Amino acid sequence: MQTAFALACGSLPLYSSRFSRKDFTLPQLFACLVVKDHLKRSYRGAEALLRDCPEWLADIGMTKPPDHNTLWHAAKALMSEHRVDKVLDTVAQWADQQRLLQLDSHPLAVDSTSFESHHVSRHYERRCQQTRDRMRAKEREKGRKSTRSGTIRQLPKLAIGVATASHLILSAWTGTGAGADHPHFEPVVFDAWRLVPHRSFKVAADAGYDGEPTHELARQDMGLVTLIPPGSGRLRKDGGPPGGRWRRAMKRLLATSESRKRCGYTKRWQVETVNSMMKRNQGSALAGKSPRSRRRDMLLRVIKHR
Repeated sequence: MQTAFALACGSLPLYSSRFSRKDFTLPQLFACLVVKDHLKRSYRGAEALLRDCPEWLADIGMTKPPDHNTLWHAAKALMSEHRVDKVLDTVAQWADQQRLLQLDSHPLAVDSTSFESHHVSRHYERRCQQTRDRMRAKEREKGRKSTRSGTIRQLPKLAIGVATASHLILSAWTGTGAGADHPHFEPVVFDAWRLVPHRSFKVAADAGYDGEPTHELARQDMGLVTLIPPGSGRLRKDGGPPGGRWRRAMKRLLATSESRKRCGYTKRWQVETVNSMMKRNQGSALAGKSPRSRRRDMLLRVIKHR
């Protein structure tokens, strides 16, 4: 709670408006939200917990706990994109001062993962899958084309850029739906490139981000070195190399396990470790009921992991 308060003091204003009631500061409310999410409490549960822990409130200069409605409104205000970016900037500055980034020798790894939109049992998931299978079978009998289920369309998705030397998350993107990965490559890499002082470093990603425009964006516009295996699209019938200058270069560079290790691509697995750490330590299900609240929950988990 004290660490979250210190982080918010260095990146957020005291109040959201000059007309605020000024009962609580934004850093104090941010620290309360971190405690709420860390202990997996509801807004009412967080209010009751803070009321029973006056010494926690005293550590950050509070004399009374905020109301659950105040916490709900604070989550909407504090988890906006521009304020989250300010918090991420502050953490990156702290890490650079401690020489934890090391992007000159360790690549930035990019990957995405999906969270559960709600808590469900294994039995419920199995029965839902059986129902979907029966519906698809009926559609095939009628000659209809099966479409993507509503569960997939509502799936919360998080993409992160991780400094592989320290497991520090430098950038994040949130969305809804299990779509392709390459559309969010630009915002994730650009935010990380903007934060760090080493403007030239390697970016490692899996084949889901493969594409010649992806290489050109990172290499020509940002001066970065991309490490992405050319695994997307159809293979050529004649067995030749993939199309595109940089995709052909990736085919040669990542041809063997020795070459992948030598160029640093094998460090990409560290971003998979970070995704696993967040789900194991903070849970894979989100408490939000709407897509917007779930995106706020995912951003708060990114900040907590940092």
